[in-house]
Amino acid sequence: MASHRKPRQRPLSGGTVRTAATLALAGAATATAFEGTSQADPRLTPSQVKSEVDRLYEEAEAATERYNGAKEKADEAERALTGLREETARKTDQLNTARSALGTLAASQYRSGSLGTAVQLAMADDPQEYLAQSSFIARAGDRNAAGITTVRRRLDEVGKLKEQAAGRLADLRSRQEELAGHKATIEGKLDTARRLLAKLTAEERAAYEAQSAGAASGAASGAVPAAPKGSAPPAPADGSRAARAVAFAYGAIGKPYVWGATGPSSFDCSGLTQAAWRSAGVSLPRTTYTQINAGRRVSRDQLAPGDLVFFYSGVTHVGLYIGNGQMIHAPRPGSTVRLAPIDSMPWAGASRPA
Repeated sequence: MASHRKPRQRPLSGGTVRTAATLALAGAATATAFEGTSQADPRLTPSQVKSEVDRLYEEAEAATERYNGAKEKADEAERALTGLREETARKTDQLNTARSALGTLAASQYRSGSLGTAVQLAMADDPQEYLAQSSFIARAGDRNAAGITTVRRRLDEVGKLKEQAAGRLADLRSRQEELAGHKATIEGKLDTARRLLAKLTAEERAAYEAQSAGAASGAASGAVPAAPKGSAPPAPADGSRAARAVAFAYGAIGKPYVWGATGPSSFDCSGLTQAAWRSAGVSLPRTTYTQINAGRRVSRDQLAPGDLVFFYSGVTHVGLYIGNGQMIHAPRPGSTVRLAPIDSMPWAGASRPA
C-alpha cells in the first residue's frame, strides 16, 4: 500500500537562509522604489509653492526666535565667564602677593636657623593639603599665623572661582551647540524655500512677492503702500515714548530683513521692535515670546500706536502697531521693513511696553 505520509521537510541550511533573506530584501527595496516613484509629487502649482514657502518662512522665523533666545543666554554666559576669569586673575594676584610675603618670612626664619611653619609651607609639595591640616594654625606662631590664614583664604577663593568658571564654560559650550542647531534649522528651511521659489516663472515670482508684501488676509491682490525708503518719519505728536518708538519704526522702513539682526542697518521682527522701543528709552527682551509678557497685555480693540502686536499660535512674529489697523514689521528673509495690516497674519495678542 502506498504511503500517504507527507515527505519530511529538511530545515533550511545557513546558505539557503541567507539567499532567501537577500531575495526578500531585494524585493522589498524594489517595491519601495516603485512605490516612491509612483508617489512622486507632480510639479507644484504656484499656489502650492506659495503655501509651502509661507510655511517654511513661518517655521524659519520660529527657529529664528529660538536662536535669538539661545544667543541671549549664550551672551549672558560669556559675559559671566569673562567676569569670573577677571575676578580669578585678581584673586590669583592677591594669592601670589600673600605667598610672596609668607616666603619672605620663611627666608628670614631660615637665615635665623629656625625652620618654622612658614618654611614648611613654602617647601611643601602640596601647599593646599598642608594648609588644610586642622592643627596647622594651632602650631603656627603668632608671627606667621596671619600670613598663613591669608594664603589659605586666597587659595579657597581662587579654587571656588575656578569651579564657577568651569561651570559657566560648560554652559556656554552648551548654548553654542544649541545656537548651531537652530542656525542649521533656519538655513535649511530658507534654502528649501529658495529652491521652491526658483521653480516659479518670473511672472509667478513677481505675483508671489506682491501678494506677500502685506496684502490683507483674503484680498485678491495688491500690496499695502509703504513709505519710501529714506522718507522723513512723522514727528512724534506728543513726545511720548510710544510716539518715539513709532517714529523709529517709520525710519527703518525699507531696511532689509536679516534673521538675528537688531539694527541699525537690518532687522528681524523682534529685533526691530526691540530697537524701536530702545530708541524711546525702554529695554525690551530679545524674543517674541518674551516681549509679549514685557508689558501690559491689551485687547485688539484697545490698540494704540506703539503697542506690540503678535501673530501665530507660537507667538513667532511681532510688529509695531501704528494705528488705523496698520503695523510696521520686518516680515521675512528677502523682504524689507514695511507697513502691513494687522489682519494679514493669524492674531496671537498684543502688549503695551511700560
